Amino acid sequence: IKAVGLPKKDYSLFIPSPELREKVTEMSKAKLAKALLEKNKIKREQLINTITNEVLDKIMVEYKDDKELTEILKQAELVLEEIEYHEVRRLIVEEKIRPDGRKAKEIRPLSSQIDVLGRTHGSALFTRGQTQALSTTTLGAIGEHQILDGLGIEEGKRFMLHYNFPSFSVGETGRYGPPNRREVGHGALGERALLQVIPSEEEFPYTIRVVSEILESNGSTSQASICAGCLSLMAAGVPIKAPVAGIAMGLIMKDKQYTILTDIQGLEDFRGDMDFKVAGTKNGICALQMDIKIKGITLEILEEALEQARIGRLAILDNMTKTISKPRK
Repeated sequence: IKAVGLPKKDYSLFIPSPELREKVTEMSKAKLAKALLEKNKIKREQLINTITNEVLDKIMVEYKDDKELTEILKQAELVLEEIEYHEVRRLIVEEKIRPDGRKAKEIRPLSSQIDVLGRTHGSALFTRGQTQALSTTTLGAIGEHQILDGLGIEEGKRFMLHYNFPSFSVGETGRYGPPNRREVGHGALGERALLQVIPSEEEFPYTIRVVSEILESNGSTSQASICAGCLSLMAAGVPIKAPVAGIAMGLIMKDKQYTILTDIQGLEDFRGDMDFKVAGTKNGICALQMDIKIKGITLEILEEALEQARIGRLAILDNMTKTISKPRK
């Protein structure tokens, strides 16, 4: 800094004024608290958008002569986001109410189907609440391994799981192109979970490709892909060692109080402190992934989350195995 010799820049923090914060809170808090209890994701988003637009319209009229109107509107939006964030967390930790009315350990309605597509080797549709994945399994000759081009000896990949997340799954439009980082990452997590139960080349001399298409998304599509992928593998006659299911756990921490949530939806992921994905068979874990937004978690929280995930995983496996209990011959 001394060498460059430039003075330190002054900047103003983007903080809403106490007066604006009070006005926005008064106009929206009660309405937002009510809207957040709407169980249907799309209806809930529509209600929140309506409240947001109403508040911004009123602010626009009140501050129409202010030179900083654009910034004031941005600050009002920030206050609305903060109210939503704190209200979701307060409801869960203090009142033990989740946005869709579930209890902390409750899983959304489950549905498992196989043979939904007539001309594929194996196909399955797995639905958990407003999250739905369609998986297809295709078998190829051993020579059809995916070639991995590296700097060393050429390698091949015998089992692949590819994950696609089209825009329509979240009610949006967008261009179709190669998979993005998120899609590659979700596919890799699903692939790692199912790889643990894939038979050896000697037992089953085929190249195996699973493709997961997300048809609707409201929380943990990667784990839905594992469930649908597993069902499609069994439907295709791949002699997997055991069925695999996945579930996403959440955490809301407020002071020293905390609540661990089973099968989190999108809102609980965005407003929560943890997204902990656990996939495995009835006997053990095949893959884990954790995202946390706090400084760390205790061993006690981790143990509780893993145990809650185990119970949830067994419930999902029970639903899956009622549809198909073992691989076809």
